Amino acid sequence: MARTPAELVGANPGPAFEITMDGRPVTALPGQSVAAALWSAGILAWRTTRTTGRPRGAFCGIGQCYDCLATINGEPNRRACLVPARPGDVIITQEGHGHARIGV
Repeated sequence: MARTPAELVGANPGPAFEITMDGRPVTALPGQSVAAALWSAGILAWRTTRTTGRPRGAFCGIGQCYDCLATINGEPNRRACLVPARPGDVIITQEGHGHARIGV
């Protein structure tokens, strides 16, 4: 019988909570980064490149490559692999350089 990663390490992370990605509810666990929560939900891209608009998500997972930039709680250019997910976080797909006026 297959076991989940949490079962394999004997983790007891606490109750799940909700964040949103482009208005879509996403379940996250305490201790997960925003990138990990998005991956768990099957969301693999949350940024587009500046010149060609190609989708990007996490690449290195340790904050070195900047592929995982996202707009988190209204702040652009956050590395989603380094930002801990918090209840109620609002993640928006970042387009290009992330300096467009948000909410306009």
